[in-house]
Amino acid sequence: MTDTPEIAQKAPFPVEVEEGKTYFWCACGKSAKQPFCDGSHKGSDFAPVKYTAEVSKKMFFCGCKHSAKQPLCDGSHSKL
Repeated sequence: MTDTPEIAQKAPFPVEVEEGKTYFWCACGKSAKQPFCDGSHKGSDFAPVKYTAEVSKKMFFCGCKHSAKQPLCDGSHSKL
């Protein structure tokens, strides 16, 4: 069974990440704490994507959940 992720929003989420900090990006689209996981995927085929920041800066996390560069935005939302 392959689930299709819910589109949280058709735009990236800008997030100021901190160097060395680990983030868990929501892959299912159901989290109330977008763009990050809150456990809403439980019981589905989805799992959060671990992302560890290499530098402190603004990163653009995928909001549509269709990026080929998960967890980051690759512009896929413009084709949905």
